[in-house]
Amino acid sequence: MDVALTSMALSQSQLMTNVSIAVLKNSLDTADVSADNMIKMLEQSVNPNVGQSIDIKL
Repeated sequence: MDVALTSMALSQSQLMTNVSIAVLKNSLDTADVSADNMIKMLEQSVNPNVGQSIDIKL
C-alpha cells in the first residue's frame, strides 16, 4: 500500500468533510434568518381589534 496515496486520500476526505460542514452551517444560518423574518412578519400581521364588532345596515 502506498503511503503517499493513502495520505492524499485521507486529506481529500477531510477537505470534503470540512466543505460539507461549512455548507451545512451556511444553510442553517439562512434557515434561522428566514424563521426570524417569518416570526416578525406574523407578529406584525396580528391586529387584536379585527373581528370584535360587525357593522350591519338593513
